[in-house]
Amino acid sequence: MDEVCNRLAPVAPAPPPAGVVVAHDRRFATLVRETATLRRIMGGLLWAEGPAWFADGGFLLCSDIPNNRILRWIDGVGASLYRAPSHYANGNTRDRQGRLVTCEHESRSVTRTEPDGRVTVLAAAHEGRRLNSPNDVVVSGDGAVWFTDPSYGIMSDYEGSRAEPELAGRYVFRIDPGSGALRVVADDFLQPNGLAFSPDERTLYVADSGASDDPAAPRHIRAFDVADGRLTNGRVFARIEEGVPDGIRVDGDGNLWSSAADGVHCFAPDGTPLGMVRVPETVSNLTFGGPRRNVLYITATTGVYAIATGIRGAQAP
Repeated sequence: MDEVCNRLAPVAPAPPPAGVVVAHDRRFATLVRETATLRRIMGGLLWAEGPAWFADGGFLLCSDIPNNRILRWIDGVGASLYRAPSHYANGNTRDRQGRLVTCEHESRSVTRTEPDGRVTVLAAAHEGRRLNSPNDVVVSGDGAVWFTDPSYGIMSDYEGSRAEPELAGRYVFRIDPGSGALRVVADDFLQPNGLAFSPDERTLYVADSGASDDPAAPRHIRAFDVADGRLTNGRVFARIEEGVPDGIRVDGDGNLWSSAADGVHCFAPDGTPLGMVRVPETVSNLTFGGPRRNVLYITATTGVYAIATGIRGAQAP
Protein backbone atom coordinates (compact mmCIF):
# COMPACT_ATOMS: atom_id res chain seq x y z
CA MET A 1 0.00 0.00 0.00
CA ASP A 2 1.15 3.53 -0.71
CA GLU A 3 2.04 5.31 2.48
CA VAL A 4 2.75 8.97 3.06
CA CYS A 5 4.46 9.59 6.36
CA ASN A 6 3.70 13.28 6.84
CA ARG A 7 2.92 13.90 10.48
CA LEU A 8 -0.31 15.55 11.55
CA ALA A 9 -0.23 18.38 14.03
CA PRO A 10 -1.43 17.30 17.50
CA VAL A 11 -4.88 18.48 18.49
CA ALA A 12 -5.95 19.10 22.07
CA PRO A 13 -8.62 16.59 23.10
CA ALA A 14 -12.17 17.77 23.70
CA PRO A 15 -13.62 16.93 27.12
CA PRO A 16 -16.07 14.03 26.95
CA PRO A 17 -19.68 14.74 27.94
CA ALA A 18 -20.91 13.92 31.42
CA GLY A 19 -22.49 10.51 31.71
CA VAL A 20 -20.67 8.93 28.78
CA VAL A 21 -22.15 5.46 29.34
CA VAL A 22 -25.95 5.31 29.49
CA ALA A 23 -27.62 1.94 30.20
CA HIS A 24 -31.19 1.20 29.16
CA ASP A 25 -30.92 -2.48 30.08
CA ARG A 26 -28.86 -4.20 32.78
CA ARG A 27 -27.12 -6.27 30.09
CA PHE A 28 -25.31 -3.16 28.88
CA ALA A 29 -23.17 -3.12 32.04
CA THR A 30 -21.27 -6.14 30.74
CA LEU A 31 -20.73 -4.47 27.35
CA VAL A 32 -19.40 -1.08 28.49
CA ARG A 33 -18.44 -0.32 32.08
CA GLU A 34 -20.02 2.77 33.61
CA THR A 35 -16.51 4.02 34.41
CA ALA A 36 -15.16 3.49 30.89
CA THR A 37 -13.25 6.46 29.49
CA LEU A 38 -13.96 7.96 26.10
CA ARG A 39 -10.68 9.14 24.56
CA ARG A 40 -10.26 11.51 21.63
CA ILE A 41 -7.35 10.02 19.72
CA MET A 42 -7.42 12.17 16.59
CA GLY A 43 -8.70 15.66 15.72
CA GLY A 44 -8.62 18.34 13.06
CA LEU A 45 -10.70 16.49 10.46
CA LEU A 46 -13.58 18.01 8.47
CA TRP A 47 -15.79 14.91 8.31
CA ALA A 48 -14.33 11.73 9.76
CA GLU A 49 -15.61 8.46 8.28
CA GLY A 50 -14.81 4.88 7.30
CA PRO A 51 -12.79 3.50 10.24
CA ALA A 52 -11.14 0.14 9.55
CA TRP A 53 -8.83 -1.79 11.87
CA PHE A 54 -5.87 -3.73 10.44
CA ALA A 55 -4.86 -6.20 13.13
CA ASP A 56 -1.88 -7.52 11.16
CA GLY A 57 -0.41 -4.01 11.02
CA GLY A 58 -1.73 -2.74 14.36
CA PHE A 59 -3.21 0.41 12.88
CA LEU A 60 -6.52 2.14 12.25
CA LEU A 61 -7.39 3.80 8.94
CA CYS A 62 -10.13 6.40 8.54
CA SER A 63 -11.30 8.78 5.85
CA ASP A 64 -11.41 12.57 6.09
CA ILE A 65 -13.77 12.98 3.16
CA PRO A 66 -13.81 16.74 2.43
CA ASN A 67 -10.03 16.90 2.86
CA ASN A 68 -9.68 14.12 0.27
CA ARG A 69 -7.41 11.94 2.38
CA ILE A 70 -7.14 8.74 4.40
CA LEU A 71 -5.37 8.90 7.76
CA ARG A 72 -3.57 6.21 9.72
CA TRP A 73 -3.39 6.01 13.52
CA ILE A 74 -1.12 3.80 15.64
CA ASP A 75 -1.53 3.59 19.39
CA GLY A 76 1.43 5.20 21.12
CA VAL A 77 2.63 6.77 17.87
CA GLY A 78 -0.25 8.98 16.73
CA ALA A 79 -1.74 9.94 13.38
CA SER A 80 -0.13 10.33 9.98
CA LEU A 81 -1.26 10.83 6.42
CA TYR A 82 -1.82 7.48 4.70
CA ARG A 83 -3.16 8.46 1.27
CA ALA A 84 -3.87 11.74 -0.52
CA PRO A 85 -5.64 12.29 -2.74
CA SER A 86 -8.06 9.52 -1.79
CA HIS A 87 -10.71 10.26 -4.43
CA TYR A 88 -12.89 11.47 -1.55
CA ALA A 89 -12.87 8.03 0.05
CA ASN A 90 -15.68 7.19 2.45
CA GLY A 91 -16.11 3.63 3.76
CA ASN A 92 -13.15 1.30 4.21
CA THR A 93 -12.78 -2.33 5.23
CA ARG A 94 -10.21 -5.10 5.24
CA ASP A 95 -10.86 -8.20 3.15
CA ARG A 96 -9.95 -11.77 4.15
CA GLN A 97 -6.53 -11.43 2.50
CA GLY A 98 -5.67 -8.27 4.43
CA ARG A 99 -6.27 -5.87 1.55
CA LEU A 100 -7.91 -2.47 1.87
CA VAL A 101 -11.31 -2.16 0.16
CA THR A 102 -12.55 1.41 -0.23
CA CYS A 103 -15.66 3.27 -1.39
CA GLU A 104 -14.64 6.35 -3.40
CA HIS A 105 -17.00 9.25 -4.04
CA GLU A 106 -14.90 11.05 -6.67
CA SER A 107 -14.36 8.02 -8.88
CA ARG A 108 -17.81 6.64 -8.00
CA SER A 109 -16.26 3.24 -7.53
CA VAL A 110 -15.27 0.50 -5.09
CA THR A 111 -11.55 -0.24 -5.16
CA ARG A 112 -9.09 -2.68 -3.63
CA THR A 113 -5.50 -1.89 -2.75
CA GLU A 114 -3.23 -4.81 -3.64
CA PRO A 115 -0.19 -5.84 -1.54
CA ASP A 116 2.14 -4.13 -4.03
CA GLY A 117 0.18 -0.86 -3.84
CA ARG A 118 -1.71 -1.18 -7.11
CA VAL A 119 -5.36 -0.18 -6.96
CA THR A 120 -7.91 -2.48 -8.60
CA VAL A 121 -11.37 -1.17 -9.47
CA LEU A 122 -13.92 -3.73 -8.31
CA ALA A 123 -17.06 -1.87 -9.42
CA ALA A 124 -17.75 1.48 -11.09
CA ALA A 125 -20.89 0.97 -13.16
CA HIS A 126 -24.03 -1.13 -13.32
CA GLU A 127 -25.55 -2.05 -16.67
CA GLY A 128 -23.52 0.66 -18.38
CA ARG A 129 -24.44 3.44 -15.95
CA ARG A 130 -22.07 4.96 -13.40
CA LEU A 131 -22.67 4.26 -9.74
CA ASN A 132 -23.92 7.11 -7.55
CA SER A 133 -21.26 7.34 -4.82
CA PRO A 134 -20.38 4.10 -3.01
CA ASN A 135 -20.62 4.73 0.72
CA ASP A 136 -19.91 1.75 2.96
CA VAL A 137 -18.62 -1.77 2.36
CA VAL A 138 -18.27 -5.18 4.00
CA VAL A 139 -16.68 -8.43 2.81
CA SER A 140 -18.39 -11.72 3.67
CA GLY A 141 -16.64 -14.97 4.47
CA ASP A 142 -16.96 -16.24 0.89
CA GLY A 143 -15.10 -13.19 -0.40
CA ALA A 144 -18.14 -11.38 -1.80
CA VAL A 145 -18.06 -7.59 -1.51
CA TRP A 146 -21.31 -5.94 -0.38
CA PHE A 147 -21.70 -2.16 -0.56
CA THR A 148 -24.25 0.64 -0.44
CA ASP A 149 -24.62 3.33 -3.11
CA PRO A 150 -26.52 6.42 -1.93
CA SER A 151 -26.26 9.79 -3.64
CA TYR A 152 -24.37 11.82 -1.01
CA GLY A 153 -21.15 12.07 -3.00
CA ILE A 154 -22.84 13.59 -6.07
CA MET A 155 -25.22 15.95 -4.26
CA SER A 156 -22.55 18.68 -3.89
CA ASP A 157 -18.84 19.35 -4.25
CA TYR A 158 -18.23 18.94 -0.50
CA GLU A 159 -17.78 15.15 -0.38
CA GLY A 160 -17.16 14.51 -4.05
CA SER A 161 -18.30 16.14 -7.28
CA ARG A 162 -21.81 17.32 -7.99
CA ALA A 163 -23.42 15.31 -10.79
CA GLU A 164 -26.72 13.95 -11.99
CA PRO A 165 -27.39 10.32 -11.02
CA GLU A 166 -27.29 7.80 -13.83
CA LEU A 167 -28.97 4.97 -11.96
CA ALA A 168 -32.73 4.85 -11.39
CA GLY A 169 -32.31 4.35 -7.64
CA ARG A 170 -29.96 3.98 -4.70
CA TYR A 171 -29.14 0.35 -4.20
CA VAL A 172 -27.34 -2.23 -2.12
CA PHE A 173 -24.94 -4.20 -4.33
CA ARG A 174 -23.03 -7.48 -4.15
CA ILE A 175 -19.87 -8.26 -6.11
CA ASP A 176 -19.56 -11.99 -6.80
CA PRO A 177 -16.23 -13.34 -5.49
CA GLY A 178 -15.72 -15.62 -8.48
CA SER A 179 -16.94 -13.79 -11.55
CA GLY A 180 -16.76 -10.22 -10.24
CA ALA A 181 -20.32 -9.69 -11.49
CA LEU A 182 -22.19 -6.81 -9.87
CA ARG A 183 -25.78 -7.40 -8.81
CA VAL A 184 -28.46 -5.34 -7.03
CA VAL A 185 -29.55 -7.16 -3.86
CA ALA A 186 -31.87 -4.46 -2.45
CA ASP A 187 -33.59 -1.68 -4.39
CA ASP A 188 -36.12 -0.17 -1.97
CA PHE A 189 -33.93 2.19 0.09
CA LEU A 190 -34.04 5.97 0.01
CA GLN A 191 -30.39 6.35 1.09
CA PRO A 192 -28.73 3.02 1.96
CA ASN A 193 -25.78 3.64 4.23
CA GLY A 194 -23.92 1.50 6.78
CA LEU A 195 -24.12 -2.27 6.61
CA ALA A 196 -22.95 -5.18 8.76
CA PHE A 197 -23.37 -8.94 9.01
CA SER A 198 -24.46 -10.91 12.05
CA PRO A 199 -21.69 -13.19 13.39
CA ASP A 200 -23.06 -16.19 11.46
CA GLU A 201 -23.62 -14.07 8.32
CA ARG A 202 -27.22 -15.25 8.07
CA THR A 203 -28.47 -11.70 8.63
CA LEU A 204 -27.38 -8.48 6.92
CA TYR A 205 -28.23 -5.18 8.57
CA VAL A 206 -28.48 -2.06 6.39
CA ALA A 207 -29.07 1.51 7.58
CA ASP A 208 -31.34 3.92 5.69
CA SER A 209 -30.32 7.51 6.42
CA GLY A 210 -32.88 9.16 4.16
CA ALA A 211 -33.99 11.47 6.98
CA SER A 212 -30.69 13.36 6.64
CA ASP A 213 -32.39 15.39 3.91
CA ASP A 214 -36.09 14.85 4.65
CA PRO A 215 -37.29 14.61 8.28
CA ALA A 216 -40.22 12.44 7.16
CA ALA A 217 -37.94 9.92 5.44
CA PRO A 218 -36.53 6.72 7.01
CA ARG A 219 -34.08 6.85 9.87
CA HIS A 220 -34.00 3.15 10.60
CA ILE A 221 -31.91 -0.01 10.31
CA ARG A 222 -33.34 -2.95 8.41
CA ALA A 223 -32.48 -6.63 8.74
CA PHE A 224 -32.48 -9.16 5.89
CA ASP A 225 -32.10 -12.91 5.78
CA VAL A 226 -29.09 -13.95 3.68
CA ALA A 227 -28.95 -17.12 1.60
CA ASP A 228 -27.02 -17.93 -1.57
CA GLY A 229 -25.94 -14.30 -1.98
CA ARG A 230 -29.49 -13.00 -1.92
CA LEU A 231 -31.53 -10.96 0.57
CA THR A 232 -35.06 -11.81 1.67
CA ASN A 233 -37.52 -10.98 4.45
CA GLY A 234 -36.54 -7.34 4.86
CA ARG A 235 -37.88 -5.80 8.07
CA VAL A 236 -37.22 -2.80 10.30
CA PHE A 237 -34.84 -3.80 13.09
CA ALA A 238 -34.35 -0.51 14.96
CA ARG A 239 -34.89 3.24 14.63
CA ILE A 240 -32.56 6.11 15.48
CA GLU A 241 -34.39 9.17 16.78
CA GLU A 242 -31.38 11.45 17.26
CA GLY A 243 -30.04 12.17 13.80
CA VAL A 244 -29.82 9.19 11.45
CA PRO A 245 -28.16 5.77 11.45
CA ASP A 246 -24.95 5.94 9.44
CA GLY A 247 -22.21 3.38 10.07
CA ILE A 248 -23.08 0.21 12.01
CA ARG A 249 -21.17 -2.75 13.47
CA VAL A 250 -22.03 -6.04 15.19
CA ASP A 251 -20.23 -7.56 18.17
CA GLY A 252 -19.46 -11.22 18.83
CA ASP A 253 -22.74 -11.77 20.68
CA GLY A 254 -24.76 -10.35 17.81
CA ASN A 255 -25.54 -6.97 19.37
CA LEU A 256 -25.73 -4.14 16.84
CA TRP A 257 -23.97 -0.82 17.46
CA SER A 258 -25.17 2.18 15.46
CA SER A 259 -24.00 5.73 14.92
CA ALA A 260 -26.36 8.60 15.80
CA ALA A 261 -26.26 12.35 16.37
CA ASP A 262 -25.73 11.95 20.12
CA GLY A 263 -23.39 8.97 20.20
CA VAL A 264 -23.35 5.22 19.60
CA HIS A 265 -26.52 3.22 20.34
CA CYS A 266 -26.45 -0.51 21.08
CA PHE A 267 -29.29 -2.96 20.35
CA ALA A 268 -29.68 -6.61 21.31
CA PRO A 269 -30.16 -9.15 18.50
CA ASP A 270 -33.94 -8.89 19.02
CA GLY A 271 -33.85 -5.10 18.61
CA THR A 272 -34.09 -4.20 22.32
CA PRO A 273 -32.19 -0.96 23.09
CA LEU A 274 -29.45 -1.85 25.55
CA GLY A 275 -27.65 1.45 26.04
CA MET A 276 -25.46 4.07 24.45
CA VAL A 277 -22.07 5.76 24.54
CA ARG A 278 -22.45 9.53 24.42
CA VAL A 279 -20.03 11.34 22.09
CA PRO A 280 -19.64 15.15 21.97
CA GLU A 281 -19.84 15.25 18.15
CA THR A 282 -22.21 13.71 15.61
CA VAL A 283 -21.11 10.13 15.01
CA SER A 284 -20.64 8.92 11.45
CA ASN A 285 -19.21 5.43 11.83
CA LEU A 286 -17.47 2.96 14.12
CA THR A 287 -15.50 -0.26 14.21
CA PHE A 288 -14.05 -2.69 16.73
CA GLY A 289 -10.29 -3.00 16.88
CA GLY A 290 -7.26 -3.15 19.11
CA PRO A 291 -5.20 -6.27 19.92
CA ARG A 292 -8.28 -8.06 21.32
CA ARG A 293 -10.90 -6.40 19.06
CA ASN A 294 -12.57 -4.96 22.17
CA VAL A 295 -11.86 -1.27 21.56
CA LEU A 296 -14.67 0.64 19.88
CA TYR A 297 -13.22 3.24 17.51
CA ILE A 298 -15.69 6.00 16.64
CA THR A 299 -15.45 8.57 13.85
CA ALA A 300 -17.41 11.69 14.79
CA THR A 301 -17.37 14.88 12.71
CA THR A 302 -13.93 16.41 13.40
CA GLY A 303 -12.42 13.66 15.53
CA VAL A 304 -11.87 9.98 16.20
CA TYR A 305 -12.67 8.52 19.62
CA ALA A 306 -11.95 5.25 21.39
CA ILE A 307 -13.54 3.43 24.31
CA ALA A 308 -12.77 0.00 25.75
CA THR A 309 -15.64 -2.46 25.82
CA GLY A 310 -16.39 -5.76 27.52
CA ILE A 311 -17.19 -7.48 24.25
CA ARG A 312 -15.18 -8.20 21.13
CA GLY A 313 -16.34 -7.27 17.67
CA ALA A 314 -17.65 -9.98 15.42
CA GLN A 315 -14.80 -11.62 13.55
CA ALA A 316 -13.64 -8.89 11.19
CA PRO A 317 -12.80 -9.77 7.60
